[in-house]
Amino acid sequence: MDETLKMFKALTDANAISGHEKEARDVMEKYITPYADKVYTDNLGSLIAEKTGNANGPKVMIAGHLDEIGFMVTRIDKDGFIYFQTIGGWWSQVMLAQRVTIMTRKGNVTGVIGSKPPHILSAKERNKTVEIKDMFIDVGAMNKEEAEEFGIRPGDSVVPYFEFVPLKNEKMLLAKAWDNRIGCAIAIEVLKRLQDEQHPNTVYGVGTVQEEVGLRGARTSAHAIKPDIAFAVDVGVAGDTPGVSDKEADSKLGEGPQIILYDASAISHKGLRDLVIEVADEKEIPYQYSSIPGGGTDSGTIHLTANGVPSVSITIATRYIHSHAAILHRDDFENAVKLFVEVIKRLDYDTVKRLILA
Repeated sequence: MDETLKMFKALTDANAISGHEKEARDVMEKYITPYADKVYTDNLGSLIAEKTGNANGPKVMIAGHLDEIGFMVTRIDKDGFIYFQTIGGWWSQVMLAQRVTIMTRKGNVTGVIGSKPPHILSAKERNKTVEIKDMFIDVGAMNKEEAEEFGIRPGDSVVPYFEFVPLKNEKMLLAKAWDNRIGCAIAIEVLKRLQDEQHPNTVYGVGTVQEEVGLRGARTSAHAIKPDIAFAVDVGVAGDTPGVSDKEADSKLGEGPQIILYDASAISHKGLRDLVIEVADEKEIPYQYSSIPGGGTDSGTIHLTANGVPSVSITIATRYIHSHAAILHRDDFENAVKLFVEVIKRLDYDTVKRLILA
């Protein structure tokens, strides 16, 4: 496994739901610190790595979010079964019988989201989706007291369990939490590759917190940085699986990063978007267009910071997002990094001023 794959594994295997991002933040800090002049956090816990090319140039923010979707323990019943609140957006059909990790003050506890066996389901139950409020986690406790002895208590984080693995086609990578550790990986790699490049600005590689519950860390980190230009880096919807029509999603794995035209939280800044496309065409870096009418990215709060920040979201087409495991293509990571490096090299003050007025 090469160094990039080791970084992917460390990032995605880390357990870090919204509001409890420490494990992922520690991994990102380890990998990004060698390439930054300064690394610090805001008061909500977002990680900010600062690399200066020209201290008098514009500030460029590249934000991927640290948090993943998961659950939070809300109560333990008398028989030792765990009930929970979802953290982030879940579809109930991808949850039953899935393994989870409960992060307790005494260490991690393994559990499974319980389900009835088909042998005892009525015809009506077979045709009905189980509601999330009726689900529970089985940790093997015989009663409430034993579950509490394991260290479990309300408020504990519950994280989907899955280990990173390259598939037989080694460019296809399967893991939990690609949403959005791939954005964090891109921020790390961009700072790494800028080590040997001249850039007329200061670049901030950021791992934001609590994106999945309202783009919250992007707001606080953007206030700390006060960027002139910003990019949100996230996953996007892949449309290359059975049952997905071109009208729903037409992006394909391996055909380049997605340039987001519109999402529910932000319209991409036209001047900045045009520059990104111009650079991609000139450097023959493949890309795809996409929009996310039913969701948002960190651009949604970053672009509203202070008197406004021209922002664009660039995403990686990913299959099966917001489930226990997702697939993306390594070439899309590589091409996204190339695109960011080339764009950043052109973001001097004159260019940024021109973009704002575009």
